[in-house]
Amino acid sequence: MAQHDRARRGGFDDLTLQEAASLTSGSGTWHTTAVRDVVPAVTLSDGPHGIRRQNETERGDALGLLNSVPATCFPPAVTLGSSWDSGLARRVGAALAREASALGVDVVLGPGINIKRSPLCGRNFEYFSEDPHLTGVMGAALVTGIQSRGIGACVKHFAVNNQETDRMRISADVDEATLREIYLPAFEHIVRQARPFMVMCSYNKINGVYAAQNRWLLTELLRDEWGFEGVVVSDWGAVNDRVAALAAGLDLEMPPTGTDDQIVDAVRSGGLDEAVVLRSADRLRALAKRAASAERHQDWDVEAHHELAREAAASSAVLLKNEGDVLPLDPAARQRIAVIGELALTPRYQGHGSSHVVPTRLDNAWEALNAGIDEGGILTFAAGYRLDGEADDALREEAVESAADADIALVFLGLPDEAESEGFDRTTLDLPEAQLSLLRQVASRCSQVVVVLANGSVVSVAGWQDAATAILECWLPGQAGGSAVADLLLGVRNPSGRLTETLPVRLQDVPSYLHFPGGGGHVVYGEGRYVGYRYYDTLGTAVAYPFGHGLSYTRFEYSDLEADQTGDTDWTVSLTVTNVGARAGHEVVQLYVAFDEEQPTRPRHELRGFAKVGLEPGESTHVSFTLTGRDIAHWSTARGGWRIAPGRFTVEVGASSRDIRLRADLSTPGDGWAPELNAMSTLGEWLDHPIGGPVLRERLGERSVLASGEMSPTLLNLARGIPLLKFRTFGIGLSAEAVDDLVAAARNASA
Repeated sequence: MAQHDRARRGGFDDLTLQEAASLTSGSGTWHTTAVRDVVPAVTLSDGPHGIRRQNETERGDALGLLNSVPATCFPPAVTLGSSWDSGLARRVGAALAREASALGVDVVLGPGINIKRSPLCGRNFEYFSEDPHLTGVMGAALVTGIQSRGIGACVKHFAVNNQETDRMRISADVDEATLREIYLPAFEHIVRQARPFMVMCSYNKINGVYAAQNRWLLTELLRDEWGFEGVVVSDWGAVNDRVAALAAGLDLEMPPTGTDDQIVDAVRSGGLDEAVVLRSADRLRALAKRAASAERHQDWDVEAHHELAREAAASSAVLLKNEGDVLPLDPAARQRIAVIGELALTPRYQGHGSSHVVPTRLDNAWEALNAGIDEGGILTFAAGYRLDGEADDALREEAVESAADADIALVFLGLPDEAESEGFDRTTLDLPEAQLSLLRQVASRCSQVVVVLANGSVVSVAGWQDAATAILECWLPGQAGGSAVADLLLGVRNPSGRLTETLPVRLQDVPSYLHFPGGGGHVVYGEGRYVGYRYYDTLGTAVAYPFGHGLSYTRFEYSDLEADQTGDTDWTVSLTVTNVGARAGHEVVQLYVAFDEEQPTRPRHELRGFAKVGLEPGESTHVSFTLTGRDIAHWSTARGGWRIAPGRFTVEVGASSRDIRLRADLSTPGDGWAPELNAMSTLGEWLDHPIGGPVLRERLGERSVLASGEMSPTLLNLARGIPLLKFRTFGIGLSAEAVDDLVAAARNASA
């Protein structure tokens, strides 16, 4: 056997090159490759909100989408994220790990933490938010919970995977500042703070290079800059070139394509460094070792996990509107309640695609409401519409008649199953017209109408919300959602969810509207950093409901804001929150950093902290946040890194991005960095530069109109935009040699 056929580094003294190469692809759809007694196989499973362990003893589709072993279907990320409760996310993660252990799963393929660039993305139900800070915190909490029991988590889809249209080929064309400030921070936070076992690369290209073979993404950024030490796995079928992917930093191709020989041949021909193969093989060995040390269980408490799913669903529902405090309903009141909508009986509780879970049980709201209403209440049920969204006159007429005889109508509306799924994007924000027509007719016959929504992504409410007295957005609530909805409607629980994405008035108002989903193999991220509320709030655009919004059955007041500086770029921000209502409840306190600019160069404000606090009536609590230099920094392309500019900024504390209760003005000296000047730097850049300005004034002398700035405002504004070198042509005595001297002097002064 040739010397290079036997690996002799990284702990593989008895492993052949062929065996090392085999470790870099799976042995099947859900298993890594085992090599004798040296490296055991690792079992992977979908599971962002429930373990989808394929039943391998029965025939079914290759991915097991419809043939998985029953497991708890927790609320998907769209819902769990709306809880703004990282402690709850950790508990859900720990429960997922317990079930994974019992089902023989070593690594859970989740969470998905891609940013909700457009509400049309068909997979938005698997993602947390339009905001990277909230996404990062919630994602890290879920990963921490999963890995607390030794089961691995796999963060996905890395990176800029924000649509399903042409997802396996599209090039996401994004500038670096937008990448760094919007689409990468959640991944960075989770990698640094939670240390996931695995990161899954996405299908798409990033600026023309497939993520699976993007060395800058997988090696220079993920490993060298962020310090990731785990395994990088492909999304299923994302690898186009085995050798290029391995060289770029992809450790594991899933599922296998039978191309391990390409790796061996590339090493033997000198096209691939053997050390690259050994390094990936070593990471797979380390993964197997970590997986072997996990807690192992035979079962889990099915009822306890169902109750946790119920708590998560209730904590995540968002009360958008509640006119006249129509909610909560009094379960002891003698009232006639018309429950309308097939979704009350046949719930939609999760999305379709690779995350689809077979639940251990399934609650529905109709049965839960019947169990919660006392004998004095009278409930009736009418389907009102078909689940496929098609109109049915008979069903509609029956429902309208039931509403006419009721004191209050609970109307359950939502998107059909086929409207949103992995693999394709939506084309509209509208609910089915059959449902909207039903709502309008119900509202014409009943004065109190409560709409309960079930959807995995934003739906338009602007055109119909006036017909509703109250709106409860429940998203996709998981298997216990029916009971959770009843808990909220009847006041057993107080709504405490908050929007993690802005509800626009119209689809045309969405910042990515003119760019999504692209065409010709490219999607241009032309809106840049102005995603979600960063766009709406910077422009002052009207929205249906803002980011962070959510009502409660009680009220909260904020007071005593303090901001204490603990360093040049560090502060502690604290305040008092008081429950001034009559019910116990939870408030989500949100901290934003704001930059007021006449002509925006960055979003007007950005979320930098949040805390969910529970308070009894009359109770107060102290809430504290830590603000760091990174929180006020922006990505500077000129610097090639993060920059803290000197100047003033504002900390804002509120109940949504547009319900700011308290403000404090702060200032920072910045980080001292200034861009290097050259001959083509403008006069304005020279004058404003902390080093170049004094050098310019000193060298040209006080009588120079260029240095003194004593020319008329109009001429000065004109001159400030002219590169210094160009003044040599205007007959004012500034030669090319003089400009070179100025550049040299400025560089010497900076040294």
